[in-house]
Order: sequence, then structure tokens, then C-alpha cells
Amino acid sequence: MTKHIQDDLDAERTGADIPVMEAPGDLLERPDELAALPQRFINRELSWLEFNRRVLEEASNRNHPLLEQLRFLSISANNLDEFFMVRVAGLRGQVRTGVATLSQDGLTPAEQLVKINERVSLLTTAQTRRWRELRREIEDVGIVIVEPGNLSKADREWLEDHFMSRVFQVLTPLAIDPAHPFPFIPNLGFTLALELVRPGDRKTLHALVRLPSKIERFVRLPSAQGAGQGRERFMLLETLIAINALKLFPGYQLRGQGIFRLIRDSDLEVEEEAEDLVRLFETALKRRRRGSVIRLEVASDMPESLRVLVAEELDVGEDEIFVLDGMLALNDLSELVALDRPDLKFKPYTPRFPERVRDNGGDCFLAIKQKDLAVHHPYESFDVVVQFLQQAARDPNVVAIKQTLYRTSSNSPIVRALVEAAEAGKSVTALVELKARFDEEANIRWARDLERAGAQVVFGFIELKTHGKLSMVVRREGGGIVTYCHVGTGNYHPVTARIYTDISLFTADPAIGRDVSRIFNFITGYAEPAGLERMAVSPISLKTRLLEHIEQEIAFAKAGKPATIWGKCNALVDPEIIDALYHASQAGVSIEFVVRGICCLRPGVPGLSDNIRVKSIVGRFLEHARVYCFGGGHTLPHAKAHVYISSADLMPRNLDRRVEVLMPITNPTVHQQILDQIMLANLIDNEQSYRVLPDGSSLRITPPEGEERFNAHKYFMTNPSLSGRGKSLKEWRPRSLLKPREDG
Repeated sequence: MTKHIQDDLDAERTGADIPVMEAPGDLLERPDELAALPQRFINRELSWLEFNRRVLEEASNRNHPLLEQLRFLSISANNLDEFFMVRVAGLRGQVRTGVATLSQDGLTPAEQLVKINERVSLLTTAQTRRWRELRREIEDVGIVIVEPGNLSKADREWLEDHFMSRVFQVLTPLAIDPAHPFPFIPNLGFTLALELVRPGDRKTLHALVRLPSKIERFVRLPSAQGAGQGRERFMLLETLIAINALKLFPGYQLRGQGIFRLIRDSDLEVEEEAEDLVRLFETALKRRRRGSVIRLEVASDMPESLRVLVAEELDVGEDEIFVLDGMLALNDLSELVALDRPDLKFKPYTPRFPERVRDNGGDCFLAIKQKDLAVHHPYESFDVVVQFLQQAARDPNVVAIKQTLYRTSSNSPIVRALVEAAEAGKSVTALVELKARFDEEANIRWARDLERAGAQVVFGFIELKTHGKLSMVVRREGGGIVTYCHVGTGNYHPVTARIYTDISLFTADPAIGRDVSRIFNFITGYAEPAGLERMAVSPISLKTRLLEHIEQEIAFAKAGKPATIWGKCNALVDPEIIDALYHASQAGVSIEFVVRGICCLRPGVPGLSDNIRVKSIVGRFLEHARVYCFGGGHTLPHAKAHVYISSADLMPRNLDRRVEVLMPITNPTVHQQILDQIMLANLIDNEQSYRVLPDGSSLRITPPEGEERFNAHKYFMTNPSLSGRGKSLKEWRPRSLLKPREDG
């Protein structure tokens, strides 16, 4: 049936009232049986929706300034759009083609869609409800969304002039009749549907007006005089068009109108035998805009006759229609978040620049050669990564640069540095991943810019995405060659590096240099890297390395030794990894994971996962770093523990269908920074953390009375990292989070 977010049922329930997936019932009392059944996993789609509910919950977190709460609401809405464009689109495609393959938790595509629709209905209810509340709250601080009934004569005159001079010329009124068939509406397209009547013969006319995507959604009105002075006032673009609709259809009377918006299938399918990958992707990007309709959102005030007409013309089923009693496309609230109101936002934060680089006169190579350097973004500036490549581009002793590019920014300084190096005659190889979802178009542009400059551009594997974050600089020094490497957990993207928490490791370790060279050769030459000395790479050895460590911890537990695993990632989905963690828990291994998003593992199930605890952190910065730690016969944290950073989440796509890297941390200072500082802070955070429960739902962690409150993000903003400190910071040590570490 059509989903209406004001249904009586939904009005009385929230997302937290419904388990993400039904608990295994009496199977909890038979863990041996549960361990062999699909119910041991949480459905990945429903777990993602639960993550997005956590994001939405931050829109009600009174510890955040008001516009930051609005930002979380906008993010949750944007997340949901992408979820429909890709994940729901995939499931609907399976249903249409008769595919009945079960998910790893035992659900058919159709069963998953039913559960998704139920959760989405609740989620959109909560989003709309929170927007109504926030609208009143921002009005109290001078940001007002005006309605037609609240306009003064001067306002109406100004809006009419604005409409005629700035909007009217951009609009194209479209009549719908046999001579004018229903037009194509692109993905995320906003459209006003109208039912008009001609006074003379009372003939009905149906018409559409597409809203222009290049005009701001919130139209700013002039400052009001008198009591409203000093307020910032806005009208929604669709409201402005609606009150002026008859200017587009002179001679008609308005019988009814309503706004609708649709979401189309936006996933790309790529033929494995494509001769020209760039041209293929350009064609696929054009197809994306014309994908099948996955979700139709209609305003609740649209007359039923118009709603039926739109649904029939778009060939949309009842279960794909969502009736929303409020503003559509809440992701556009980002326009209000961008207002110049610093009093309603987080206090600006300026990242630290690694002092050790500054102590060496800004010479990245000299600083790295002294010892490995870990940079913790966004608390430490991404500028050091850019400076590393810029220095390489301008250094006459640098002979070669190799770089992976998965996502980067418009006008990227990374790409500019590579272009500069190529134009200077250096050997530059750039791996540009065309399959970075929603960044494919930008990556095609970078590829062509780099090729024009003389760089060797490689597109990697057709069947594998290259997701590893690698940079390699080969430099002549003292009659020999030194290789400097950067290995990261996040993209080479200076914009997201101000928001995402990631780890950059710089090293001149010759063994790592040889490993990175072999991995680049794998990407460019397709030959599997034989004999990696330290690192592991998927889809060849990364999962195997992790499973071996889990087995070692099981052996330590069975031998009566300490056995501990800590992990931090964005998603925990892979069934083989999850089953291995279940076995480790049953053997007595203590396991702690920080999983920001999807978690298909059921933590805390007696007899199955008693010793596994999972939490999620959602706060000012987006947790993105991947870190995996194994005690090695010691209780974590410990100086002899095995510590890795990685580009890979624990998902089948990362472990089996992508080129990812796993990097061991051997430098003692960096080891201590990642284990004792970064991981421990994430595990003890109790201000922006949620505990993941056995049914897949999650609850905000509230510190009990008497327990010290601890916010990981605030800690990192106010404490220096261990490996980046220079001479002037010798006495400035980060506040210790634990007793002195054991080294024996």
C-alpha cells in the first residue's frame, strides 16, 4: 500500500520501537544451533537504516548547536536518497527479474523490501517531525521560513518581481494530453503537478512545471522592517512557484496542485570486456539519469486524482509511493546550514600541522626519514599530504611518483601536484578509479588532465575497484634511491579530510617501499604481487591475514593466555570474518569493535558472542579510519600487539572484490599513538557513542552517575598526537588514557 508517514500506527511508534530484525527467539537458548543458521546475522540493509537513525538522532542532540542539528537532519535525508538509488534499486531489480537469492541472514529480496519500507516509513516520520520542531527553534533565533499567509504587501510585491525577473524565464510549463505526453523527469527531479480548469468550457487541463535545479531552494526575502527587523526570511522555491502558477497558465483557474519528487536507480553496470573504459563510463553516466523509478515522494496536499495520474504515468507501484506531510528533500536544508551564523555552529577548529615537519624547515622527506610519521585527520592538517606531493613535484632529485586516486576534490591540489610533476618531466603514474560511486564524472576529468600533462594514467581492473590509498615517491639520495610512501585509511580529498577521521602514515622503510611498488605493479600490470614482506593486499592476502590473527588469538585463549581483539571500521558484514569472531568469542577471546555503520554481527548473544561488544560513534566528525589490533598473547593495549591500519572495511566487496591494503605498524611511537591513543579513546568515549544490541538496534550510551564523561573528538582536538610532536612540543604530551603500558 502507499506509505503515508502520518498513518496512525507510525504516529505512535519510533524506529527504536521496532527491532532491526526479529531476535532469534528461543534459539538464544540453543547457541550451537543458532551458530549454523542464517539468523546469526543481522540484515545489512536494516542495519544501515539503523545507522541512519543514529545520524538522525544527532539532529535532536542538544549538545550540538542548532544549525549543526539541522546539518545532521540534512545528512540523514541525503543518506536515505543514496540508499534508495543504490541498495533499494538493486533489490527491486532482483524482484523484477525473478531473482530469489537469499541474503546471508536468510531473506528474499521481496522480504527485505517489506522490512525496508516499514523502517523507512518510520524514519521519514521522524525526519519530518524533527524538521517541524527545528523550524520553530530556528525561527526563535531569527531564521524564518515564511508562508504565503504571512506576507506583507511589500513582501508580495517583492516576490512577484523576483519571480518574474529571476524564475519565470527558467520555467517550462508542460500541458499533459495526447499531443503532449508525460515528459521525462530526471533522478531527484522536483516537479509541480497542477490540475487546471478553463472557465469557459470547464475543460480540465493537467500540467507539470519542473523546478529548476540550478536555483537555490530557499529564496531569501529582503530584511523586514519593524518587529521582524534583523530576521533572515526565506520562502521555499516551490511555494513561490505555486503562488504564481497561474502566470504560467493565463486564462485558467487552479483546481489543485502538489509537488512530487522521484528517485531513480543510479547504480552503474559495467561490461567486463569494455574496450574503452572511459567512454563506457560516460555512456553509463548518461544512463544513470534515466534509470527506473525506485521511489516517488508526493506532498500530502496533492489531490488524489493528480497523485494517481503521476503514479500511472511513471509506472510506479503502490509500495513505491511515499506520501510526505511536510517539506520534501530535507537534504536541501544544507542551504540553511551554510548561513553565516557562527553562533549556531560548532566553534571553528584549525587542524594542527605536524610539528616535526615544521622543525625540519617544512622538508617532508627529512622528517619522514628520521622515523615514521602518523597524521591523524582532521585533527592534524591534510596539508602535509598535499605538501608531500608538491615537494616531490618540485624536487629535482625525485625521479618518479605513483599515486592512487579514488575520490578527490574539484580543483584538487593533489591532481595539480601530479600534473606539475609530469610537466617537469618526472615519471608520474596515476591510478584513477572510474568506479568510485557518484564521483565517476570527476574522475574522468582528472584522468584526461593528467594524460594531457604527460602522466601515465591507469584505470586499474574492470572487475575490481582499486580502493587502496597509496602514494609513492622515488628519490635519488647519496648515490642511491630512497622510496617514501604514504599509506592512508581515507581518500586523497582535502575537503572531506576536514570532516572525516582518518590516519595517514608516512614512512621511508625500505620493506614497505618494496611492498608498495609490488602493489602498484599488481594494479598496472595485473601480475599478483609475490612475496609481500610486510603488507597484505586484497583480494589476495588481506582477509587471510586477518583470519590468521583471529585463529592465533583463539589459540592463546585456549592456552590460558590473554587473548584480545580490537577493531575499528565503517562496516562489519563479511560472513567468514563474523563467524571467525563468533568462534573467538566462544573460545574466550575478548573482542571490542567500533563500527560506525553497518554491523551484521550480533554482539552479546549468550553462547555465541558473549565476549563481543560493538559500539558506534556518531559526532562532529565522521569516523572513517580502519584499524585492526590483535593482542598476540597479551592484553590490549600492549607494546607487542599486532596493529594494522587499512583502507578496507570488513565487507565481502572490500575483501574479495577490491584492491585494498593492510599496513602493519612497527614504529613504537606510531604503534603507541594508534593503540593507546586513537583506539583507546574511541573505546572509552561515552558522550557520542551508541551500544549495538543483539537484535541490531542501538542505544545511546549514557555514563552512569559518577563516571567521568569522555568525548573522543574533543580529546583529539585538544591533545597532540605522539608521532607528530616536534622539539617545541616535547613537554606537551597528550593526556594519558591508561596506566603505563606493559612492554614485557
